[in-house]
Amino acid sequence: MKKNCLTCEESFEVSEKDRSFLSRFDVLDPVECPTCREQRRLSYRNEKTLYLRDCELCGKQTVSIYSKDKPYHVYCQSCWWSDNWEQTDSSHDFDFSLPFFEQFNELLHDAKLVALFGGKNHNSEYVNQETDDKNCYMNAGGHYNEDSFYNMYSIWGKNTVDNYWVIRSELLYECIKCENCFNCTHLENCKNCTDCHHCQDLKSCQDCFGSKNLRHKQYCYFNEQLTQEQYEEKLKKPDQNFREHFLKHPYQHAIIENCEDCTGNDLSECKDCEDSYLSEKCRDCKNIFVALGVKDAQDICSIGWSELIYNSASSGELNTCMSVSSIWQCNFCSYCFVCFSSNNCFGCIGLHRKEYCILNKQYTKQEYEELLPKIIAHLKQTGEYGQFFDPAYSPFCYNETVAQQYYPLTKEQTLASGWKWKDKASHEYLPQTYQGSYQIEKVPPSITQETLACNSCGKNYRIIEPELKFYRRQKLPIPKNCPDCRHQARLEKRPSRKLFTRNCHSCKTEIRTSYAPERPEMVYCERCYLSELT
Repeated sequence: MKKNCLTCEESFEVSEKDRSFLSRFDVLDPVECPTCREQRRLSYRNEKTLYLRDCELCGKQTVSIYSKDKPYHVYCQSCWWSDNWEQTDSSHDFDFSLPFFEQFNELLHDAKLVALFGGKNHNSEYVNQETDDKNCYMNAGGHYNEDSFYNMYSIWGKNTVDNYWVIRSELLYECIKCENCFNCTHLENCKNCTDCHHCQDLKSCQDCFGSKNLRHKQYCYFNEQLTQEQYEEKLKKPDQNFREHFLKHPYQHAIIENCEDCTGNDLSECKDCEDSYLSEKCRDCKNIFVALGVKDAQDICSIGWSELIYNSASSGELNTCMSVSSIWQCNFCSYCFVCFSSNNCFGCIGLHRKEYCILNKQYTKQEYEELLPKIIAHLKQTGEYGQFFDPAYSPFCYNETVAQQYYPLTKEQTLASGWKWKDKASHEYLPQTYQGSYQIEKVPPSITQETLACNSCGKNYRIIEPELKFYRRQKLPIPKNCPDCRHQARLEKRPSRKLFTRNCHSCKTEIRTSYAPERPEMVYCERCYLSELT
């Protein structure tokens, strides 16, 4: 059935299969299109906008995703996980005369929030949504990294800098969606590669430069097979026309590996997943983005190891949860934010090891089961049930969140939507103090004491000593843009998370792909693409 989105007015479809899934949560058809639903979810995810503020409990300065001007009660990780405070002190009685989201916002101002998400990190104070990191800085969304900086979704990485979605790799710089690679720079969609640079879609290659769509190759320069001596001679004055060269070679319509009945892109070992992206080992899902080990889910972002989930984000190890964000190891929870190891909770914030709570108030099992249906009926009457949290009540300003990265808005557009905006701080845009060369062999050790200004946005950034050590080791120039602009540039290289209908450039078969028809790439169906590989 076709419906029109209440927010953007775009048409979208709700199938009978969708309704069958939604009935498991007793939810009616969504009123917003999948894109607007995702935008709401991402407005509650702050990955890399970090601040210093004092812990409200111990008074010590801590790194936080909440700026100090935000009117919330923020505890450092040590205090939040301790038993030195009572979680239910912030409890509210449910008010049937008010919309639920208003009551949730009131609770948000009373509950205790943890400064950062993550755990078991060593000498890695400035990482968020990371676990088991050692000597890392400004990583987000990854695990088990060491001596790595400015990565997004990196797992088991060592000495990696400025990457997006890299797994089991070492000495990588500016790489996107790579696995089991060593000593490489500027790669996209590569696996099992060593000493390769400025390449796309390589597998099991080494010593390649500016090449695309190669398998088991060595000493290839812009796809030309050379001897070792010829290759090394070419690298003395390398050509930089990578984009022009890549456009001469086909692009695969979608990267879907070891999957069955799936649509989307960047999928591995998935089954029956529709419109899904950057996900692995998922089954019976729709409209998912960054998911691992998820079963029976719709409309989720950054979810792992969970089952039966709807309209949720930034969470893991869940069972039967709806409209939740930043919760872990929880079952049968709805409308919860920053909760851990809790079950049967509704509308709760900042709880761990709790059960049968509503708006942080403790109930008996019988009281909970009697009250919850009445609350759900109230939310259905107000039109809130099934919707994700209102972005107007997000604890973050819109331009602090991932939503701004994927769905950028101006300040005027944001405020017109009733959402919050954070203005630039003048002290973050000071004149650059460093006037030397960016070539690493000419960079003095004192650059770590200098203030740099981004060539793109003007924001200040610094070079930390371990980062400088990495650049020297890899003979890389000092970056001229700030980490935020470098991250955004990587995102812009990715195909869209929307499917378009176009024809295979070779056999003219109709295909569904993330490459829009007006884009210049030669997009091939899987059969034609595989036939072109060398």
